[in-house]
Amino acid sequence: MADETSLRPDIPADARRAFDALKAGGIAIFPVDVGYTIAGGSAPSLQRIFRAKGRAPTKLNAMVGDLRIHDELHQLPGRERAMVRCLTEDYDLPLGVIAPYRTDHPLIARLDPAALVGSTRDGTVAMLVNAGPFHRELCRLSLEELHPVFGSSANLTNTGTRFRVDDIPADLLGLADVVVDYGLRKYHRYQRSATLIDFRTMAVVRVGSCYELIADVLRRHFGVELPPAP
Repeated sequence: MADETSLRPDIPADARRAFDALKAGGIAIFPVDVGYTIAGGSAPSLQRIFRAKGRAPTKLNAMVGDLRIHDELHQLPGRERAMVRCLTEDYDLPLGVIAPYRTDHPLIARLDPAALVGSTRDGTVAMLVNAGPFHRELCRLSLEELHPVFGSSANLTNTGTRFRVDDIPADLLGLADVVVDYGLRKYHRYQRSATLIDFRTMAVVRVGSCYELIADVLRRHFGVELPPAP
């Protein structure tokens, strides 16, 4: 009989494989709760992804980060920090956070200037927070080894989030040095990536997965009314 552990995904080992590829300047495709992400470990790899996706210069990469990275890097007042923690920790919801960042943080200081241009705007950086166990392990490696990871949905621009590896365009799969396939992703029924909020103004930049839950939490706990989903 097969050992029980051999039947389960080896998240630490798989995250290590993806992270090592990224750290070497390569490209990885990996699972998060809100779909599959394609990420680069250097400015050239991010530029290759941009070109392959047909991504407009106005679209930015998001940082792969957990609450620890968010707490260290993002600069927000206490109330807004409490919102992020309430949503991601107390209610276990995925969230894209846009906020001002510390320019002297090692994860930013080590970012290639060309990559910084494509990943920040007006002194802010977008960060996907709380997107599942694989995401959490990748974030741990990123912070411990001080190598930033930036990426976007593993799709062609304006064609929708991909929730299975089989649905990712072949052109993107061909770019990746490592592809981690964990099957259908958790929030596939939304057919949207993470909800993205600019916490400077509480403007909704993108209505995404769990939006109605996020809106409910912010209304009940903080008196913040988000606009209804279109």
